[in-house]
Amino acid sequence: MNREGNIVAIRYELIKECKDTNARLGRVYTPHGTIETPAFMPVGTQASVKAMSPDELKEIGSQIILSNTYHLYIRPGHKLIEDFGGLHGFMNWDIPILTDSGGFQVFSLNELRKISEEGVEFKSHLDGSKHFFTPEFVMEIEESLGADIIMAFDECIPYPCEKDYARKSMERTVRWLKRCKKAHTKTDKQALFGIVQGGTFKDLRIESAKMTVDVDLPGYAVGGLSVGESKEEMYEVLEYTVPLLPKDKPRYLMGVGSPDSLIDGVIRGIDMFDCVLPTRIARNGTVMTSKGKLVVRNAEYARDSLPLDENCDCYACRNFSRAYIRHLIKAGEILGARLTTIHNLRFLQNLMKNIRDAIKEDRLLNFRKDFFDSYGYEK
Repeated sequence: MNREGNIVAIRYELIKECKDTNARLGRVYTPHGTIETPAFMPVGTQASVKAMSPDELKEIGSQIILSNTYHLYIRPGHKLIEDFGGLHGFMNWDIPILTDSGGFQVFSLNELRKISEEGVEFKSHLDGSKHFFTPEFVMEIEESLGADIIMAFDECIPYPCEKDYARKSMERTVRWLKRCKKAHTKTDKQALFGIVQGGTFKDLRIESAKMTVDVDLPGYAVGGLSVGESKEEMYEVLEYTVPLLPKDKPRYLMGVGSPDSLIDGVIRGIDMFDCVLPTRIARNGTVMTSKGKLVVRNAEYARDSLPLDENCDCYACRNFSRAYIRHLIKAGEILGARLTTIHNLRFLQNLMKNIRDAIKEDRLLNFRKDFFDSYGYEK
C-alpha cells in the first residue's frame, strides 16, 4: 500500500546488493507476472516489436516490453484498444507491459507543438491534425491501454539547454506528475512511475529527485538522458541521482540500450532499461556479438559460413550463416531483418542474465572487465 492506503499494482523485492558497486538484484511483481531485474525491455512502439511475434519475444527471454502512448493514441486510438481488452488483449501478450507517456515523442515534434502549464498542443505527424495532451488526458489514454507500468507525462528538454529553461521545465514536470497521480484511478492494476528530470545540472537533478520521490509512487525513472550528452555526463548524473531514489522501489533508466551503458547503468543502481537501438541497428544489418559489433551486410561476410556469433544460442545463430543473412539483408528480404532482430534482442537478454548472475556471485566488476575486453570497448 502507498501512503494514502491504496493497494499498489506492483511490488519490488530487493534480493541482493552488490558488495563492490551500487548494482542490485531484484524482482518486480506485476499483475501479469514477475520481472527479474536488472532487465532490458524491447521497444514495441506501435503494439509490436518490429519484426518479432509475441511468441518469439518470449522465446528469446523478454520479460516485459514497452509501448508508446503517443503513437497508439494517434493510431489506432486508445478507445479501440480498450475495446479489445487493452494492449494485452489487442496484441495477445500475457506478460508485463510498460507504456511511456508520449512526452518524448510530443516534445520531439519541435515546431509542431506548443507548451503551456495546462499541457501541450501538437499536430499529428501523420495528417497534421491538432491534438492536446494534458497530464489528465495522458492518464486516461494509459488507463485505456492497460499496461502494468505507466509513465507520468513529463517535459523532455533538448541537450544542450539553458539552465533557466531546464529549471522551469523540471518544476513543471513535477506539477504535472502531481496531476497525473490525482487523475490515476486504476492504482490496483497499474503502477504510475514518476520521472526525474533536470538535464545535466546537478542541483536541478537533486531537487527533481527529492520532489519526485515526495509524490510517493511505486517506482521511479531517470529521464532526459541519452539525448546527446556524453556517456561520462550521463554516468555522473546517475551517480548523484540514483542514491536519492528509494531502495524499495524499482529504478528505470529511459532510452538506454548499448551493452556498455547497460552494464555501467546497473553498476550505478539501475534496475530497468529500454531502447530501440538493438532493433533499429538490426534492420540496417548490424549485430551485437560477444566479440563486438558486426556489420553483416559488409562484403567481407559474403562467403562466411560462421553464425553471427558462435557463442549465441538464438534461432538465427543455430540455423544460418553470416553469408545467408548478408544475402537476405542485401536482397531486402524481410527474413534478414527478422533474424538480425531476433539475434540482437537475444544477445541483450543473455547479457542481462549474465549481469544478474554476476551480481549474485559477487563478480560484477570482473564480468565488466571481461565483457569490455571481449567486445572491444576501450576501458
